Amino acid sequence: MKKEELLEQIKLAMKAREKDRVSILRQVNQAVKQVEVDERRDATEADVTKAVKKLQKVTAEELDGLRKAGTESHAERIQELSAQADILSQLLPRQLEGADLERLADSLIAQLGVTSKRDMGKVMGALTKATSGNFDKPTAAAYVGSRLS
Repeated sequence: MKKEELLEQIKLAMKAREKDRVSILRQVNQAVKQVEVDERRDATEADVTKAVKKLQKVTAEELDGLRKAGTESHAERIQELSAQADILSQLLPRQLEGADLERLADSLIAQLGVTSKRDMGKVMGALTKATSGNFDKPTAAAYVGSRLS
């Protein structure tokens, strides 16, 4: 998602009076603005994705902690965080999975010429670079591990 698309989504959410969505989109926008100020450059699509992933990670960690606490007093906050996690996942590009992921992993294994599990890091690194990190890492690691001896 480009910064312009993010700003457009903020406008649409404001018009639709979706307070939760507006709040989350503004948090992402603030993180993107911070990158622009800190690094004195225009934000790229990768910067927006990175901001969304970072916010998603923080949300997931807080949600996990509250669920582990298991108290009834946190039920409302858990519901809010679950909704926030859903909205954030909608902002990210579709993750590569299934047969597409396996095809890419096979081609990278052949391309790199790796045969042992010692070289698994090279394949995972190449996968990350090729997909900008948008793939199911545990599934990919299991598949790549099964393909290497």
